[in-house]
Amino acid sequence: MDKNTLTGLLLMGLVIFGFMWLNKPSAEQLERERQERARMEAEASRKAADPGLLTLDSITPAEVASVAATIRELGQQDTVAGTTRLHVDKVNLVLGADGNVTGTVEADGQAVPVAPLLANETAGMKTSLAASAVKALREGLATAARYRGFARHLSGDSTTVKLANNLLTLEISNKGGVISRASLNDYKSYDSTQVTLLDPSTDSYSFTLTSATQRFETSEFFFQPVAESDTTVCMMLDLGDGASWGIRYTLLPDSYLVGIDVVQTGMQSIIPSSVASMDFTWNQKMRRLEAGRVFEERNSALYYMFPDGDVDNLSEGSDDDEEINQRLKWVSCKNQFFSAVLMARTNFAAANLNSRILKDDPDYIKQMDIALTLDYSAQLANPASFVMYLGPNSYPVMKEVEKNVFPGEDMNLTKLIPLGWPIFRWINTLIIIPVFSFLGSFISNYGIIILLLTLFIKVILYPFTYKSLISQAKMRLLAPEIKAINDKYPGNENAMKRQQESMALYSRAGANPMSGCLPMLLQMPVLVAMFWFFPSAIELRGESFLWAKDLAAPDAIVSWTANIPLISSTFGNHISLFCLLMTVTNIAYTYLNMQTQASSGMPGMKWMMYLMPLMFLFIFNNYAAGLSYYYFLSLIITIIMTFIFRKVVSEDKMRAKMAENAKKPKKKGWMAAKLEEAQKQQEAMLREQQRRNRRK
Repeated sequence: MDKNTLTGLLLMGLVIFGFMWLNKPSAEQLERERQERARMEAEASRKAADPGLLTLDSITPAEVASVAATIRELGQQDTVAGTTRLHVDKVNLVLGADGNVTGTVEADGQAVPVAPLLANETAGMKTSLAASAVKALREGLATAARYRGFARHLSGDSTTVKLANNLLTLEISNKGGVISRASLNDYKSYDSTQVTLLDPSTDSYSFTLTSATQRFETSEFFFQPVAESDTTVCMMLDLGDGASWGIRYTLLPDSYLVGIDVVQTGMQSIIPSSVASMDFTWNQKMRRLEAGRVFEERNSALYYMFPDGDVDNLSEGSDDDEEINQRLKWVSCKNQFFSAVLMARTNFAAANLNSRILKDDPDYIKQMDIALTLDYSAQLANPASFVMYLGPNSYPVMKEVEKNVFPGEDMNLTKLIPLGWPIFRWINTLIIIPVFSFLGSFISNYGIIILLLTLFIKVILYPFTYKSLISQAKMRLLAPEIKAINDKYPGNENAMKRQQESMALYSRAGANPMSGCLPMLLQMPVLVAMFWFFPSAIELRGESFLWAKDLAAPDAIVSWTANIPLISSTFGNHISLFCLLMTVTNIAYTYLNMQTQASSGMPGMKWMMYLMPLMFLFIFNNYAAGLSYYYFLSLIITIIMTFIFRKVVSEDKMRAKMAENAKKPKKKGWMAAKLEEAQKQQEAMLREQQRRNRRK
């Protein structure tokens, strides 16, 4: 063995000896090992004496030492009593001023004192109970270590803070730091209870923060409310070491708006800088608020808006879901007459939306689930801000919100109100709603308001109506001559000739059968606009008139519980009186019109004209009473105008004028020229066919 080898072996021996000397157990460690061996021997003796008992995995001295440190670091201090409390899951621990740990742990349905567990003095306790208690204690401490500063807020007593103005009342719960209840002061539901758009039994929302090892759901924590003013409260979580996280709520005066701001300090010590997003979940079980469930369900949906102003929604009539991987400006749980809208000051980064119809639930109509992703930075003092609208789907109110809350941005909140396609929406927003709101400002009876609105519309449409009545009068005077033409040229083979002769008669008399249809077509946009307006007008909700208790719901005079196959979904389980009156009036108006028209030679057409009013009965029976009342008034006024017209306008003068027109030279019209050309072609074809038949 050479010198170098010997030197190397010597150095290795010195290193090993030094390592063993430095790592030799201390006297305390030797004592703990001795106690552990004694415990194991005692446990073995007990098990030998009673094999039915479980082996207790007791708390080690190292764990005992860490319990006090964990309570001191993560618990809530009581400066008056000089104690620190840590309540996590089933564990409720108290660290006294003297350094002793007391409290209880829940195991097998019992509250087990922790002092005997920490001292390994469980001789008088059933081993299975002690083992369960030790396991629960370890799990609670592990949970506290995992949640770190959040752990001290995992338990507490539920309390609420109230914010209110003249329109909206909020209850903000310390559990989760959320608006647990939002009540509209001026509105009642169909069962006379207060309209609530958020309710603790059915609605919830929560933020989710992510650290390197843990996801923190804010719904799990008990916040500390800090009142900042009469209208502002901040729900805070003190996370220790200068870190805090909270949600500030500000109820704006005389409005349905709530400002929601996420506030934080020192979160860099908890949330890594690499985390760039925060999740937000919102779940709502939408309560039924209206007497007409079918129509309410049909007009309730989950809506959302893109930053470019485009508004879309999930299906109203079926279960639906949508995953959106682009930014959104707001999302809304929209009911027929009320909406809860969450609007971001910036934008939501992405969304996952789901809506389900609750068909078998008499008190609720839909389940709506919203999962949103938000941009987040632990360095920002105010990483996210929102404005929540909790109020009625009122066009003037929502228009005011659009103008004042986000100046310069088109929030399109009024798109939550279904007013029809663009042309019908323009009629409603530019004419109908301003007039309706003006009348409502000084008249309290909405039955009278609808009457005045109907008269106003009739005045606007009078020129078209007058043209239509003139055309009907001319057609009535020409009816005998049209009948004579039909008798002179019977059969399908003379159809073209009949048409040509009829057109020639109209041209000589200065009449046009289409002139009566065109004014009616020009009135149709207004009639369709009203079809959209009345079921959406929250002003009619709860307003009574004559026998109708609610002009925004069907005015049922007869009801039944059985479902009629095929028609119950549209007709409902009742008969609405205004709808019935509208149908009878419509049949009378159809009869009146039929008397002014010449027979078309098609008997089935006459019955089709009477079938349409009956179809309207099935369509409108389940709609708002205000809509049927409007159509009923409109028909009544039209019938009255028709009778007045017939009394005022002299048929003799009109007949004389038509005779005078017949003497004037007439330029052949486009339609007459086309009919004449078609007739010549038909006659040429008939001659050619007859020639071929003779050759055969």
